[in-house]
Amino acid sequence: MRSTVTLMEVSPRDGLQNESKLVSTEQKLELVERAIAAGYKRIEVTSFVHPAKVPQMSDAEALCRQLPQMGDVTYTGLVLNEQGYHRLLATQRLHETGLVIPASDTFGRRNQGMDVAEGIAMARGVMRDARARKHRVQVTIAVAFGCPFEGEVPPERVVEIAKALADEGPVEVGLADTIGVGVPTQVLDLFGRLRAALGPDMPLRAHFHDTRNTGVANAFAALLAGVETLDGSIGGIGGCPFAPNASGNVASEDLVYMLSRCGVSHGVDLQQLIDGARWLEGVLEKSVPSMLLKAGPFPA
Repeated sequence: MRSTVTLMEVSPRDGLQNESKLVSTEQKLELVERAIAAGYKRIEVTSFVHPAKVPQMSDAEALCRQLPQMGDVTYTGLVLNEQGYHRLLATQRLHETGLVIPASDTFGRRNQGMDVAEGIAMARGVMRDARARKHRVQVTIAVAFGCPFEGEVPPERVVEIAKALADEGPVEVGLADTIGVGVPTQVLDLFGRLRAALGPDMPLRAHFHDTRNTGVANAFAALLAGVETLDGSIGGIGGCPFAPNASGNVASEDLVYMLSRCGVSHGVDLQQLIDGARWLEGVLEKSVPSMLLKAGPFPA
C-alpha cells in the first residue's frame, strides 16, 4: 500500500454543484480558503458549464478573479467542452484544466451532449492546444464503475478510453464512480488494468461517491492499487445533476481519518476539515453526510 497520497478537495465544484440553495461567491471563496488552511495543495474550484444547466456554477469567472494566489496551491477548473476550456483560459487564474469524458454514450449525451467517441475527440483537441500553451490538463473518465442508464460498464471500454486519452499526454488520468456503485474488488481490478495499460509513469487519481456507503472502502482499495491522488469533499456534499440518485462525494474528513489511522501521510489537518463541515451545515442550512462531524475523531 502507498505510504503517502495527494488529496484533492472538490467541494467548491463537485460538492456544491448539486445543492439547490445557491451559495454566494464570497462563501465559495471562504470554502476554498478553509481547504487551503487545512493543508490542501490541489483544489477543484469551479466548472465552466452553461449557467442554465448548473446555476450554482454561474459565477465561475467572478470566483476565479478573487482566488488567493498561493505559490504552492494548484487550482483546477472542470470543463465539458471546448467552449468551457476557452472560458477557463480567459480567466488567467487557474493552473489546470480538468476534462471529463464519459464511459457510456447515454451518460455522455445527457451530461455534455456528446457520446464517447465525440468526447475523446474533443479531449484530444483540447490537450493538443493546451500542450502548445504549456497548460496542464488532467482527464477523468466518468461513470467508469457503472452507468445510471446503461448499467454495467465493461472494464475493457474504460481502459481503451484511458489509452486514447493518455496518448495526448495529460498530467493525470482519473476514474470517477459518478453514481457510487463501485466496490473494492472492482477498484483493484480496474486500476490494476489501467496501470498495466498506461505504464508506471502515468499518475492516477480516484474520485468516489459514497452513494452506497462504499466510498472510504473504495479509497482504501485505490491505495492498494497504487493510486497517487484521491478526491474528497468537505462534509461529504456533492452529486451529479445529470445522474439520478448520485449523492455526495466521500467526505474529506472521513477519508483523512482513515488515512491517518492507517499511517498514510497526506498533509491535511483533520480538525480543520471537521470545522469546515460544521460551517458548511450553516451555509447550506441542513445536515451534511460527514460521519466524523457526527462522531468526532478517535482518540478524543
